[in-house]
Amino acid sequence: MTSYFIQAFIYLIAAVIAVPLAKRFGLGSVLGYLVAGVVIGPLLGLVGQETTTIQHYAEFGVVMMLFLVGMELDPKGLWAMRVRLLGLGGLQVVLTAAAGSAIGWWLGLVWQTALAVGLIFALSSTAIVLQTLNEKGLAKTEGGRSAFSVLLFQDIAVIPVLALIPLLALSELMNAGDNGGHASLSLVAHLPGWAHALVVVGAIASVIAAGYYLMPLLFRYVIGSGLREVFTATALMLVIGIAALMSLVNLSPALGAFLAGVVLANSEFKHELEANIEPFKGLLLGLFFITVGAGINFTVLAAQWGTVLSLGVAVIVVKGVILLGLALLFRVRGSNGWLFALSLAQAGEFGFVLLTYSVQSRVIPADISQILSLVVALSMFLTPLLFIAYDRLVLPRYSSAKNDERDPDAIEEHAPVIVAGVGRFGQIICRLLRANNIPIVALDHEIEQIEILRKIGIKSYFGDASRSDLLEMAGIKSARLLVIALDDRDRAVQMVKHIKHAYPNVWVLARAFDRGHGYQLRDAGADDVVSETYHSALELGGHALTAMGVHPLRAKQMTWAFVQNEEVHEDELFATWKGMEGGNAFGPRYGELFMKLEEALNSAMQQEWHEPLREDVPTWTPPESEHVQKLINKTPK
Repeated sequence: MTSYFIQAFIYLIAAVIAVPLAKRFGLGSVLGYLVAGVVIGPLLGLVGQETTTIQHYAEFGVVMMLFLVGMELDPKGLWAMRVRLLGLGGLQVVLTAAAGSAIGWWLGLVWQTALAVGLIFALSSTAIVLQTLNEKGLAKTEGGRSAFSVLLFQDIAVIPVLALIPLLALSELMNAGDNGGHASLSLVAHLPGWAHALVVVGAIASVIAAGYYLMPLLFRYVIGSGLREVFTATALMLVIGIAALMSLVNLSPALGAFLAGVVLANSEFKHELEANIEPFKGLLLGLFFITVGAGINFTVLAAQWGTVLSLGVAVIVVKGVILLGLALLFRVRGSNGWLFALSLAQAGEFGFVLLTYSVQSRVIPADISQILSLVVALSMFLTPLLFIAYDRLVLPRYSSAKNDERDPDAIEEHAPVIVAGVGRFGQIICRLLRANNIPIVALDHEIEQIEILRKIGIKSYFGDASRSDLLEMAGIKSARLLVIALDDRDRAVQMVKHIKHAYPNVWVLARAFDRGHGYQLRDAGADDVVSETYHSALELGGHALTAMGVHPLRAKQMTWAFVQNEEVHEDELFATWKGMEGGNAFGPRYGELFMKLEEALNSAMQQEWHEPLREDVPTWTPPESEHVQKLINKTPK
């Protein structure tokens, strides 16, 4: 018994140490689990033969993953993205599988094994790609959305692939040993073909019917007990029961779980089910990838390193070429096309699952599976390098080319106010100025934003507002005010420096992302800086106080006290930041100043408050802020 606790502790501590480190270095959690398995297995020898047994249990994490994937499929959303999903995703899987199968057959594999290998390498890493796209802010780009569509199709395609693989079983491998650990209990083992088909159809129909009619009744009954752990047990019972039923009729357990997830996608219990199953899915999948890493045969790697390296590079190159061709076909061009191709060029985590399943189903020999596992792992390890190549090589080239594709608009008039950047922040400024009949010239390098302003009657021009020649065309020499509302932090700071150096008489108002960025803008010479979230946070904070029972006028007083307290200490905070050269915002002196600010704020909040006799006649009005007075005095004439 003690040995089981020690083994469990080794697996867990390996995951706890390796996964956060992998995510910190941008490698993703899947690679973290793989590295953890490699360290505790082949390198240190802390785990051994039990990894194969554990892997059989850990594979249940795949079943849970596909159950959750099925629950996320919204029919309306799928219909809206049908062109990318079926066209782009379908062609990618078919063409890549065909190319992989052809290469495998050319290398001497029988056609069944070659087809399985092609299907395995047609899939990409959902975990790595989606996480990296989100971390880099690329998920909403054209390339990111196209990659998501393909990944979603690949996740769905796993289901028919799992159903197809047992049909490719090789007779010579079937006679080579046992059943690979699969349960021998079967309801269809000795049935004729027509009866087998009827039992399979009946099992699938029963899953769908139970999901629609029986599961809601069962969950309502369980919820009536008021015990959360019973609901968790019911959720696990549902997934395990469906997996067991599919196994009894010789179907993939993942197929049944996926169907059940689709049936429950619009259920009122959807979110509660996800919340209860997600932790088990994550732990079991992590355990599965650790066992994959622990099972890597370094003897094979040392003997076949040339083959592994050649196949790994070939996978990335072949998939990349196919993806680039599809990007051109579906008009995903420029840097988005390269992002689409480079992000999906690797093999994925489902490759390990399908390789294990193929060996158990006697489709791929164990020795070939070991080599292919190394190839899958290598391609995943190279994925961060592909994203680095996109950032360092592709993006700069296409960013400059994008600016050259369309010449800046000819600016036909000058105005006393120039607004640089008309996204969600700058548009509000433009509308407010226009409502007061103040002439403005708006500049932005995103044509979509320009078109939005033109539709509501605001004069706006396409062009990079940070370019000095465009600012001169817009009349910066005679302008009274420049509002910098750019989404790019560094460009905003550089623009402030340039304007205050070349046109010191122009009043510069700048949008800051946070306190540190605000200090950078102020240090660059901006006359006034406003954080994009500061005043909205104050407004919501006042509503929060009111919601908790504070009188509305008292909440207003406390909000003003907060603002004045910040203003009193702002110069001291800025001086401290500047003295540290904008370095460590968590330095000791900075912390002391924040403590002082909080003490002063708490003192201001304790001021005596008399509730008014009538709510429509306030007995307290906020004093005129020194900040407001300074603005009045400094407003350009």
